[in-house]
Amino acid sequence: MSSPHSLPFTPDSSLLTPHRWLVTGGCGFIGTSLIKALIKEGGHVIRVVDNLSVGTRDDLARVCNFTEFDLTSLSPQSSTLTSASHSSPLTPHPSPQLIVGDILDDRLALKAAQGMDVIVHLAANTGVGPSVADPRSDCVTNVIGTFNYLEAARQNQVKRFVFASSGAPVGECEPPIHEDMAPHPVSPYGASKLAGEGYCSAYFRTFGIETVALRFGNVYGPGSGHKNSVVAKFIRQAMCGETLEIYGDGGQTRDFIYIDDLVRAIRLAAIVDGIGGEVFQIATNAETTVSELANILLSILADTGINNVEIRYEAPRAGDVRRNFSDTSKALQVLGWQTKVSLIDGLGLTVKWFIEQQSHSLSP
Repeated sequence: MSSPHSLPFTPDSSLLTPHRWLVTGGCGFIGTSLIKALIKEGGHVIRVVDNLSVGTRDDLARVCNFTEFDLTSLSPQSSTLTSASHSSPLTPHPSPQLIVGDILDDRLALKAAQGMDVIVHLAANTGVGPSVADPRSDCVTNVIGTFNYLEAARQNQVKRFVFASSGAPVGECEPPIHEDMAPHPVSPYGASKLAGEGYCSAYFRTFGIETVALRFGNVYGPGSGHKNSVVAKFIRQAMCGETLEIYGDGGQTRDFIYIDDLVRAIRLAAIVDGIGGEVFQIATNAETTVSELANILLSILADTGINNVEIRYEAPRAGDVRRNFSDTSKALQVLGWQTKVSLIDGLGLTVKWFIEQQSHSLSP
């Protein structure tokens, strides 16, 4: 596998300088986790664009105090955004700025990207199932939305663009998935993410935007209350006394990555030099069947007093691949990144978070 670096990269303190970050989908699970880490590190300016279709203001408020911008003044005759405090339009604030809007609004994208150093593009229609149910919506949101923010990066001279991709562009293959495999997506979701990767490559090679595509594994962890992915869904079902639904025979495999490990990969993708146009598998290099995942979760849940959880097997879903896990050696060699949290430890922390959230919601 080709790589521009021959030795593992270790970021030094000179690279960990403050940046101005634009995070699309910043009210979601991954976005709020990234923002929490940036605030803890300190010194960064953060701007968020989110349509609040999944994540909420309350989700963002759990990790930071923010200033919200009012879009009512953004009319065909005006490209000015103003905040409730009437400060200068889009002047960076000490606290994160929230702009409520859709990634399909190309004029909004141009304004939101002003003065930024890096765009982390997380906003998307996610998941195979929704893309099969409505492939047009998946295409429009994921392809045009990504294009809008690449174009915003070009017109605003934003140096770095980090794109949230997936293993889905590769499709059905003999794993582990690696970056040199020819893509053959099975689902519309995989096709739309592949299109995003293609536009990232084009904007690097034609316009010099330092695009970095990160193919995320199945992300889980604290803060994933809104996610419909298998880990969050299983925990919610078990806590409500419902039967866990597994599509197919449970032998399908996935690569489950803990949120803190993923956030570190995003941070490195924003600061490492010489990686424009690159694609990285960001996962754990471990293959876990869905049945194995369910059994680990049941054991953890039993320790908390949640017992007698049943499992029901349903028909396989269209568009799902049988096996999926990643070779992450390129990320180790080029980014100096590898996972730190084991699946058992990560699932334990995730279950603990869900139970704490339930306790808080029941408190008077």
